[in-house]
Amino acid sequence: MMWWWNDYSASMHWVFGPLMMIVVVALIFFMMRGMMGGQRSNDRLALDILKERLARGEISQAEYEERRRLIEA
Repeated sequence: MMWWWNDYSASMHWVFGPLMMIVVVALIFFMMRGMMGGQRSNDRLALDILKERLARGEISQAEYEERRRLIEA
């Protein structure tokens, strides 16, 4: 005797298996993209702070250039 849910669940694996794989790949893609974008954001923030310090006269032009090269490297 075969129960109705056994046949139904077997057919649902064909639908949800590939669907779950697509969801997992998409999540990994967006997580990696977010991590890489975060690094660029931190560099931009550091450069903005460096520019502000130069504008206030806290650091010299030579010191600004040296630190900017370190951040962009």
